[in-house]
Amino acid sequence: MSVLGFQELDEAKVGGKGANLAALSRVEGVRVPAGFCISTDAYRRLVGTSIDDLLDRAQTAEVSAEIRRVIEGIVLPEDLVARVEEGVAYAVRSSATAEDLPTASFAGQQDTFLNVIGRAAILDHIGKCWASLFTERAVAYRVQNGFDHRQVHMAVVVQEMVFPQAAGVLFTADPVTSNRKVIAIEANFGLGEALVSGRVNADSYKVRDGEVVEKTVATKKLATYALADGGTEEWEIAAERQGLAALTDEQILELARLGRQIEAHFGQPQDIEWCLADGLFYIVQSRPITTLFPIPVAADRENHVYLSVGHQQMMTDPLKPLGRSMWQLKAGRPMFEAGGRLFVDVTAELASTGGRQFLSGGMGQHDPLTGDALRTIIERDFVKLVPGEAPVHKLMQPPVPIENDPAIVAGLIARNQASVDALRQAIGMKPGPALFDFVREDHQEQKQLMADPLSARVYMAAINASAWINEHMLEWLGEKNVADTLSQSVPNNVTSEMGLALLDVADTIRPYPAVIDYLQRGELDFPDGLDGGVEARNAISAFLDKYGIRGAGEIDITRPRWAEQPAVLIPMILGNIKNCEPGASQRKFEQGRQQAQDKEQELLERLKQLPDGEQKASETKAKIDLLRTFIGYREYPKYGIVNRMFVHKQALMQEADRLVRANVLREREDCFYLTFDEFHEVSRSNQVDDQLIARRKAEHQAYEKLTPPRVLTSEGEVVAGRYKRENVPPGALVGLAVSSGLVEGRARVIARMEDATLEEGDILVTAFTDPSWTTLFVSIKGMVTEVGGLMTHGAVIAREFGLPAVVGVEKASKLFKDWQRFRVHGTEGYVELL
Repeated sequence: MSVLGFQELDEAKVGGKGANLAALSRVEGVRVPAGFCISTDAYRRLVGTSIDDLLDRAQTAEVSAEIRRVIEGIVLPEDLVARVEEGVAYAVRSSATAEDLPTASFAGQQDTFLNVIGRAAILDHIGKCWASLFTERAVAYRVQNGFDHRQVHMAVVVQEMVFPQAAGVLFTADPVTSNRKVIAIEANFGLGEALVSGRVNADSYKVRDGEVVEKTVATKKLATYALADGGTEEWEIAAERQGLAALTDEQILELARLGRQIEAHFGQPQDIEWCLADGLFYIVQSRPITTLFPIPVAADRENHVYLSVGHQQMMTDPLKPLGRSMWQLKAGRPMFEAGGRLFVDVTAELASTGGRQFLSGGMGQHDPLTGDALRTIIERDFVKLVPGEAPVHKLMQPPVPIENDPAIVAGLIARNQASVDALRQAIGMKPGPALFDFVREDHQEQKQLMADPLSARVYMAAINASAWINEHMLEWLGEKNVADTLSQSVPNNVTSEMGLALLDVADTIRPYPAVIDYLQRGELDFPDGLDGGVEARNAISAFLDKYGIRGAGEIDITRPRWAEQPAVLIPMILGNIKNCEPGASQRKFEQGRQQAQDKEQELLERLKQLPDGEQKASETKAKIDLLRTFIGYREYPKYGIVNRMFVHKQALMQEADRLVRANVLREREDCFYLTFDEFHEVSRSNQVDDQLIARRKAEHQAYEKLTPPRVLTSEGEVVAGRYKRENVPPGALVGLAVSSGLVEGRARVIARMEDATLEEGDILVTAFTDPSWTTLFVSIKGMVTEVGGLMTHGAVIAREFGLPAVVGVEKASKLFKDWQRFRVHGTEGYVELL
């Protein structure tokens, strides 16, 4: 059937809006204006074949305009509007099959027409609704969200008009903070179109737990009203009414209760359009709110506070299920999943005075935005203090003295490497399901290595020495962040050594134009007899032997490693050949070491001139030695984790290959969409739920569009921190100073490391960097990131290479444009556009 009443609707035939209205019309106590739907069958029959040859080119403005002309020129049969009563006014609304979905709302992408009177006019506006499927905005939205134009069809909702005194929108979760317990309502006089289109200021009300907690009455100068002969018109509101509230408190609370009822029916937060006529509320649309970040599932209904793991690990992309579950196996404390990311629950820490001091103080130094958000939660008393004191966090305990002995670091590295070598020997003998038991047991070995108190003492000694130096040099000499310079070119930094090693690879290849020509074509498979082919192959293989375990987003075991996709390195090798002179590796390291040595000498000479100068110089010398001996090790624990992960991955992928050969998995990467335990069960049973894998793939695509918060509450509120900084120039973008210096240059905004093409002297702007990005650091002269802290990867390596850097600059990769010139104040922690 082409025409269906609301009680007859089938979602596949009437689109999201029509299906939602049909569902609402069956909910007791919810008033939905009467109407019917022109189904997608009519669209396919009357429109589909007319535009099929144009759809492949629909993304161009000219072709989308041509499609609209074709559709509006189609003569529609009158039986489509047989249910229309002459003389009755109707609203004609689009309802596409890709509209009001749980993961994409398509709000405002297609057209709505109000107060349409007469069958001929309604037929005309049905065509206009269908044509609005191909406005430039609607086409671009579908392309951006991955919807095929041929798979999207249009139904049309035809509803009797309601002529309201007030109308507006209701969100059953606060659209600003995402708090699920707060209902937000906007209201205006007349029809809701002026409000939805943003042409008027509207009243704003917020309701929580049955109370109006916030009420802002706007000066409402305009309202949209229906005309007697059809159509609408904006009228100016009488001056004496402009400041009146559109709704009374009683009406606000009644509408809020209605919103909660609708939310309960659909099972998720809703964006609802409503109108008030003759004292009664009518619902004209309800769609899911698709922008809310999911909430971790808690075992109770108490208040909880969650911190993002991704912001600490410099990887805020979603992890696939296998990656999430295997990182949870490694964790020293429970981690909770939401939106494809992992979070830790810090409620217990916030319930104690010591825990609050650690989180707001320690986290505040590491990441000021997280620290400020936590202080906001503490001030609200969102988590109540529990009598008694929790154990002092290990990072807040007084530092245990450690001897300044380089052999300590060498011993820790040797022990870790020996453990990985033993793992590599043992894991190859574990077939099928036994492999999973072995990997689970090996995670306990890894936890023991990570929990080694000597390892923590080493890097905490370096961190504390750095803090001591910065504090005392500022106090004694008035100089900021001098530890940054003193940290350059230290021994045992496995990550910075990786960046320098790729410079050596470039040096090997540079004399061979034939090899460079192959690389420029994206090829690494050098033919026998190619001049320099053997040398290049050996150099790249040697690099991969040590560093092939790394790759972008490496905390997710499912992400490709360089050993698996070595071609990712080609742009970086070519960039090094182009931007750096031969011998750059040794020269850069020696230059940094000399700068650190000169800075040390300068500081000690200046300190000796002060009262008690010899004592101050002696103490400072001891701290500098401690810093330079141990700070390089700060990067090694992560390398050890990733090294072990790759051994696990290789074994697990062999099992995935077995399951593909057995026709259990369709492709080896399907195992990425199973948790570790689910993968184990598939290995044991030789059975898999293909629908589960398909659903997980769709969920992952949806999670990629979400922005994870640093701090999230069990109410769903995203608590945003702010920098509290004075003396920052107007218009400057504020962040956290992590590597000293001042530099000017042009921005290179890079979303994915493998897409990077850099010129010497560029300043890197990106969302975050993990260790794999280090290979780019040798070509840049500064860095700005959206995520980061004082001791996260990018900060440590920026200091090692002497690059001015500011992290935690919110939305930097969106605010900057490629080639835009700007200045990085790495000492003061802000960025200026030039």
